[in-house]
Amino acid sequence: MAQSYSVKPEQLISEPAFVPEAAERKAVNWPHVWAYIGLSFGLTWLIDLVIYLNGGLIHPAAKLLMQFQMLMPAFAALLLGMLFFKESPVYYKTNRTTSRWFIYYYFFLTFAFLVVAVLGLAQPAQGLVFSSYLGLLNIVGLLLLLVLRWRGGPQAFAGAGMAGGNWRIWLLYGLGVILFCALETLLNYVFKLGQPGSPAALYPPGSTASIPPMVLMGSTFFNMVIIGPFLGLIITFGEEYGWRGYLQSELIHLGRIRGVGLLGIIWGIWHWPVIWMGYNYPGQPVLGSLLMVVFTVLLAYFLAYAVFKSKGVWTAAYLHGLLNQTMAFFLVAVFTPASIVMSFTIGIPGLLLALPIILLILRDPIWKETD
Repeated sequence: MAQSYSVKPEQLISEPAFVPEAAERKAVNWPHVWAYIGLSFGLTWLIDLVIYLNGGLIHPAAKLLMQFQMLMPAFAALLLGMLFFKESPVYYKTNRTTSRWFIYYYFFLTFAFLVVAVLGLAQPAQGLVFSSYLGLLNIVGLLLLLVLRWRGGPQAFAGAGMAGGNWRIWLLYGLGVILFCALETLLNYVFKLGQPGSPAALYPPGSTASIPPMVLMGSTFFNMVIIGPFLGLIITFGEEYGWRGYLQSELIHLGRIRGVGLLGIIWGIWHWPVIWMGYNYPGQPVLGSLLMVVFTVLLAYFLAYAVFKSKGVWTAAYLHGLLNQTMAFFLVAVFTPASIVMSFTIGIPGLLLALPIILLILRDPIWKETD
């Protein structure tokens, strides 16, 4: 957001690049970066403190609050970019494209999440009802995004750092995510690292008793892996516009490999409070914190690669949501590891399995390009 952007005439004919050419500055704007990190971490960790003070992850509203905190990276980046970073492509005095209406809606959605989160804490029994309202707002946001993209053209969102990306990358890399998660699940089964799961565990008790097991498995896969990432696209955009959209575009001035690696470390540390409360790595606050950083560094390289290849931050938002949904499906519905730390998911074996793939990705000449 601190870059100066130039748009060539031929770029208006096709989908413009997601990371436009920085004509005047090649250095990281560290004051802006530190302001962004401070605001995004401060808001997120404040939400985590609220979760902790209200009983931790067992509180009925904890899941809602964790979704709320996923909105904070983009909220911080958009707020600073619109109001304070004059060189930002979303600065309110210079961005007159249709993308600004989506940004306004995102601010509205963030406020709606805040209101619903407070209500969820005050009336835990109504949490499902409140969450359904937010689900409708997410769908409205997607529809608004499509309309604004259609009316403003591809350059409206690409120029604001919100390009959609190449649909072929969505499809190809998305298939890769599903196959990798399936491989990890198969390895957990082969090495007897857990026990078979059940899709019924994802539904209220007794609600699936009359559904044949194979039908239930198929419908659960369809709902979670095929439909789920799109329904949650605005939520994952909340992280991806902040990390890949703003912070990555700054840090890659250090060099793409070094900048994305640093981003992965920052991203992992951002997760630490929920790790300490038992999320992702239950009972392993210290080791879990370290493994989360390793995981986010590896994932940062994968998502950055997808962004570079597709030239769109929404590609990362989709893949992020797809990974979350696919891992949840396989972990609960297919095979449940006895220990996350020692499993082929986000545990040590899984991270070792992902490492050669990332090393192979890093051999692509695209990492040597300058920004």
